[in-house]
Amino acid sequence: MKETRAQWGSKLGFILAAAGSAVGLGNIWKFPGKAFEGGGGAFLLMYLLIVPLVGMPAMLAELTVGRASQSNVVDAFGKLGHKRFAWVGWVGWLAAFIITGYYSHVGGWVLRYVAAYATESGSVYADPLAYFYRMLGYDAAAETTFFPWVALVFAAVFLIICAVVIIRGVEDGIEQFNKVGMPALFVILIILLVRSVTLPGAQEGVKYMLTLDLSKVNGQTFLIALSQAFYSLSLGMSIMVTYGSYLPKEENMPRNTLLVCVMDTLVAVVAGFVIVPSVFATLGAEGVGKGGGFAFVSLAGVFQQMAGGTIFGLMFYLLLLFAALTSTVSLIEGIVAFLIERFHWKRTPTTIGLCVVLFLMGCVYTCSQAAYPIHGIWFDFANGLSFPLFCDAMEFLTDRVLIPLSALGTCIFVGWAWTPKTAVEEITRCGVKFRLVRTFSFLIRFVVPAAVIVIFAVSLFTGTTLS
Repeated sequence: MKETRAQWGSKLGFILAAAGSAVGLGNIWKFPGKAFEGGGGAFLLMYLLIVPLVGMPAMLAELTVGRASQSNVVDAFGKLGHKRFAWVGWVGWLAAFIITGYYSHVGGWVLRYVAAYATESGSVYADPLAYFYRMLGYDAAAETTFFPWVALVFAAVFLIICAVVIIRGVEDGIEQFNKVGMPALFVILIILLVRSVTLPGAQEGVKYMLTLDLSKVNGQTFLIALSQAFYSLSLGMSIMVTYGSYLPKEENMPRNTLLVCVMDTLVAVVAGFVIVPSVFATLGAEGVGKGGGFAFVSLAGVFQQMAGGTIFGLMFYLLLLFAALTSTVSLIEGIVAFLIERFHWKRTPTTIGLCVVLFLMGCVYTCSQAAYPIHGIWFDFANGLSFPLFCDAMEFLTDRVLIPLSALGTCIFVGWAWTPKTAVEEITRCGVKFRLVRTFSFLIRFVVPAAVIVIFAVSLFTGTTLS
């Protein structure tokens, strides 16, 4: 028997859930480093211009497709009369499936660091790099590998938390979780911001983030800002179509889209003012980096040199944990929604079975991290990843191929097949006013597709990493 389609219980619940989906690890551990490399204030200015011109119309398009179809991402296009565009949904769904496999394990690593800062911060401080290696099954001193059971156990716990939220449903699970998680995330972020900017020497970092250093601005900087804005908003991964399908017809989607984008951007910008000044104050400007290695290793040195560093370190990893959980929950929901609606499966066994599969997929990702020093197969801690190794292959496929392809397909669908006129009719249901009809039509037809094509072409054909 087909399950009755869920709806958001309140506008606030949807906004917090959608913002929680958009606010992920990339906002916190990638954005600050990219902003630093891009000239601080100059990068911020470009980013703040790109979000409304590219991110907002793309998100509004996905939400509109979802609400109009009242369906999962795979079936949405067919229900709107364009079955030939079903491939767009399949690509987005596949991207979400693959990403969740390894993203959930990285979430487990974050959970491990929350536990570490709560119980054994001294072990982290003693040798941050060695501690990170040991979590992943590599003893740097002895140059030996072992089964990374610690990382796998915490990944399992992380997925269990996500499963519990998903099983409880849209209103009682996802919405209620985000009503707690997102305010907690913002409170922690503000506390960390106050601590960061009041550190001795942090003023130089604040000044850097507010200064237009045009000497570091070039085409590459623009491309990185463009890609960061695009990937940060959870576009092209089935999430916003799925979340949009739970929206009541009377909801004001343009206003909600604006609020979600503002919240996502605010988290990224504030994270930049948390991390860059604190690194300036403790490690110096040369210590600013980005990515998992920076978050798990370099920042331990920051907290070690900070008065009350253990407490603020714990808060930082709790911040990362909330970001990882809210994003992973949204990814899993997009996958589950399709399985429930297409095959009429029950939510609880579907979620449990899916999480088991995702955990096993992620085990390959986590276990591959420590194999290189002995076997020379998967991962080189000194030099990073090199395609076509398994870890890099998954990220290459999702970030450089599937996500841009799905987003581009959605833009073509809304801009040319379904047409902006039909989309606007859906947007303006129940008397909702939308004064930017012509602007939206132009952006979704020309500007957004052009931006996605640029990201797609540069990252795929030049080998440049933009995500």
